[in-house]
Amino acid sequence: MTTELLIVTITLSLAVIFFVTNWLRSDLVAMIVVLIFMVSGVLTIEQSLAGFSDPVVIIIVSMFIVSEAIVHTGIAQRLGDFIIRRGGNNELFLMILIMLIVSLTGSFMSSTATAAIFIPVVIAVAIKANLNRKRLLMPLSVGALISGMMTLVATTPNLVINNVLKNHNLEPLSFFSFTPFGAATLIAGMVFMAVFGRRMLAQKTIVPSGIKKRSVLDLISGYGMEERFFRFHIPKDSPLIDRSVARIPLTTKYNLKLIAFEKLQDGAFVIEKPRPETVFNPGDIIVLIGEPKDALRFSHYSGLTPLSPVVRESRQKQFLRTIGLAEIMLTPDSPLLGKNLKELQFQTRYNCLVVGIRRQGQPLVNAIEQMPLVFGDVLLISTDWQDIIRLRQHVDEFLVLTLPEEHQQAMYDYRRAPLLLVILALMVTSMTTGILLPVTAAALAAMALILSRCVNLDTIYRVINWQAVFLIAGLLPIASALDKTGASLTIAHTLVTALSEAGPVLMLVVVFLVASTLSLFLSNTATAVLLAPIVVEAAAQLHVSPQAFAMTLAIACSAAFATPVASPVNILVQEPGGYSFMDFIRVGIPLQLLSLAITVFLVSWLYL
Repeated sequence: MTTELLIVTITLSLAVIFFVTNWLRSDLVAMIVVLIFMVSGVLTIEQSLAGFSDPVVIIIVSMFIVSEAIVHTGIAQRLGDFIIRRGGNNELFLMILIMLIVSLTGSFMSSTATAAIFIPVVIAVAIKANLNRKRLLMPLSVGALISGMMTLVATTPNLVINNVLKNHNLEPLSFFSFTPFGAATLIAGMVFMAVFGRRMLAQKTIVPSGIKKRSVLDLISGYGMEERFFRFHIPKDSPLIDRSVARIPLTTKYNLKLIAFEKLQDGAFVIEKPRPETVFNPGDIIVLIGEPKDALRFSHYSGLTPLSPVVRESRQKQFLRTIGLAEIMLTPDSPLLGKNLKELQFQTRYNCLVVGIRRQGQPLVNAIEQMPLVFGDVLLISTDWQDIIRLRQHVDEFLVLTLPEEHQQAMYDYRRAPLLLVILALMVTSMTTGILLPVTAAALAAMALILSRCVNLDTIYRVINWQAVFLIAGLLPIASALDKTGASLTIAHTLVTALSEAGPVLMLVVVFLVASTLSLFLSNTATAVLLAPIVVEAAAQLHVSPQAFAMTLAIACSAAFATPVASPVNILVQEPGGYSFMDFIRVGIPLQLLSLAITVFLVSWLYL
């Protein structure tokens, strides 16, 4: 064994250990691997840093922008509304509709983003149809994972594996070469979930009927906050006059939260969000949240006149056009975990107030500032709708779980949806016909979306998951190191020798099982990077189609059904669906076996 091969073997072994144990963040591990290869001389500086200019990374960044445009123009929301409108109360039809729409939407955006968008939609569907959400959120997860099998750009492993084929001067996989595998797996998944999967999860109905859509008032009621809202008029002689919001110790001294001003302008009241520099003027009306005794204490100190919190319907609608509520759920790797709201300076950091926390289904509204946040916490926040929209940019920290129906007018730019569809159609056409390389088509589409304002320029750098970008850019040189040192050739030769009598079909089974097993512990991107050079070399030594082995590996990387930690998609649905580890095992293992059978059959038919 050469020195370079020894360095690569030890480095990758340690990297796998860190990936599995999560002792270090995966993107940091990837950067350490790059530095080791660079310093040791295993790869040149250019080879070590080549991942940052690789077409795969450019396509991934471009697809993050496409994903944001799909949300910003309201297409995803309209698909959700279509499910609610057309699904009725037929659980089977709803389940099929959810899986179909989610898998098609995820063909052009990340499966994680797709799941995050549709989780609140499916919850609303379950409530409206008087169905158990546990029987619908798992099909959502399955559909999102299968979406990665639909097109070349649907998931990162597809791009990584295709890139390895190109680097070996082999014919790459086309844009829609994945589609037969995804479509067949989707049909099999629908049948399985319809016949067996739903019944493995829960009873059919456990929720009360009669609720169509969640509104702001529903959220207030859900947290038991009906009696915690107060309105006060500020008289001319109040000590608050001419003082700014920042100078009044509302939270620290009175345990109150100021959520809105009603300011008189040109003879009419205008609703404004409080800002630190906002000044209290005579005649202003303020809206507070807190305990009655604290509100009474503050009103006595400030000489305020109490008003009824119940207002005319026109004033309420005016209020809700500006100020909103939403629920956000912390992600598994959120940097907010273990810290409290005060320590995080949450209001300053995210420009919103946390007015309640739901922990393990129980709403908490008192003394929440000092509570350390834990995974699964759902935070009820209050701010104006535009700031609620901006919260979607913090994808590494939390996802916006529940948006009440009042948000729709403020959140989406429906006028640009037709333009987005035209740009997407041109991108797909240019990729499939070969007019443009995939990286060129994706980059042009992203730029067109920016210039046409189908996505906000200010949000682009926030919606791109830079942790994923650095992870992929750091992992891509591993393939070069495996090839340069002969490691992939050695491993492939060992594999072929051990299974020389088995034939290519059994080899495909082994590749699928190894990849799907590794994906239970590693990210599917890391699995693809580690195995792609090996399976391509194995195909060459067996004198069979390398595309056959590449396609098998790609589908296996997306078939992460069996555990909640196998994919971020599974983690996202676990808390809202109330799933246990065994729920994923019961449903996931049969689905993985179905995926294995379908993949091996289609690969044998199409490529061998």
